[in-house]
Amino acid sequence: MSDTLISHYQALLAEHGPGAQAVQWADAQTQSARFAVLTGIAPELGHVLDVGCGLAHLHAFLKARGHRGSYHGVDIVPEFITHANAAMADDPKAQATLISPDAPLPTCDYALLSGVFNNRMDDNWGFMTQTLRRMWASAERGIAFNAMTSHVDYHDEGLYYVDPMQVFTFCKAELGGHPVLRHDYVLRPGGFPFEFAIYLYKSPAQPLT
Repeated sequence: MSDTLISHYQALLAEHGPGAQAVQWADAQTQSARFAVLTGIAPELGHVLDVGCGLAHLHAFLKARGHRGSYHGVDIVPEFITHANAAMADDPKAQATLISPDAPLPTCDYALLSGVFNNRMDDNWGFMTQTLRRMWASAERGIAFNAMTSHVDYHDEGLYYVDPMQVFTFCKAELGGHPVLRHDYVLRPGGFPFEFAIYLYKSPAQPLT
């Protein structure tokens, strides 16, 4: 499946160039809206690991918002890594590296993932849970990720939709963290929530005051 995915994204990059459509987003606006949700996991992110970094657009998003920590992107598409490192050449605290689908992930404070779980494959649930286990093992403080929700009226046959509570339960019962489910956001004004995000923390939240 990884070879098929690599070829898919290579074709998108060749067709669209290094923009949001090369990583299968409709446009930069909705891509940034997802980044805003995921980076809401903490006010200070420290060392960020971007899993499935694509062209490292998250790096540009973070820098534009004053991120002072480091950034490490990983992806399975060689051309993405080449473009990403070229785009980040002026930042000594940023890098992107090629990684195999089952290799351990680099250590970080927070591991973020956007869109990696969207494409339908033979064993989506197995792929998702394996990836989340790898992210959880690499992160010192927590992970944030998104996926397509099953609570929609329309399903695209090429996309994977999952019950948010099934994912929430996995995070709580199997990974043992402290999950927060977000099913409250839209990507465009007047839109409908067709995806969700989960923040999973290593430590529980502080008491309310």
